[in-house]
This record gives sequence, structure tokens and C-alpha cells, in this order.
Amino acid sequence: MNKSVQAGFTLIELVMVIVILGVLSAVALPKFVAVDADAKAAALNGVAGALSSASAINYASRRVSTTNGSVPITDCNTVPNALQGGLPSGYTVTAAAIAANATVSCTLTQTATTNTTTFTATGIL
Repeated sequence: MNKSVQAGFTLIELVMVIVILGVLSAVALPKFVAVDADAKAAALNGVAGALSSASAINYASRRVSTTNGSVPITDCNTVPNALQGGLPSGYTVTAAAIAANATVSCTLTQTATTNTTTFTATGIL
């Protein structure tokens, strides 16, 4: 009697693998589509946080000495000068006057998405 040895997968096994992969991709794909928008929002918030930190560090530095290389902050547009390298490309800051020793909320816009957020700036001469 000849015994036949199975070499490979049956058609039903291959179909089941394809169905399982299709279901997994249908569930996972929408989660990765929204990652781009989340990344842009995170970048916007990161730049706003950097501007707030730069303003606070600049304020503290100029309170100690006005000759230590820091910059005067008199307008929201001057806050990026406190950042090393300046404002990254693709972002704009809306102008608003800042009085000395006053804290204001400035608006940062991401030009690619027109999304906006605010950051805190403290004025110093």
C-alpha cells in the first residue's frame, strides 16, 4: 500500500491565513492613518513649550545681568530670538506687545496645518 506524504498547506489553511491577515490589516490601518496629524500637533506643542521655556530662562538671565548675552523681550515676535537657532521653519508667531515684567499669552501658528496654540512669554528690557 502506498502512503501519500503531505507536502505543503491545504487550500483551506491558506485561505484562513489570508482572512486573518485581512482582518488584522483592516483593524490596524486606521490607527496609523491618524499618526500624521498627531505628530504635527505634538510638534506644534513642542515648539510652543520651547518658546515658553526660552522666555522664562531669558527673563531670569536678564534679571541677573543685562549684558550676559540674553535678548530683550518686548513683543511676542521677539521671543524666538531667545531660542538657540531661532524659530523653526513652518511656524509663525502673532505679534503682541509685552510690557516689562508682564506675562502674556502669545499665539503660535503651524503654517502647514494652520493649527494654533498659545505659549507664555514674559517681557523684559
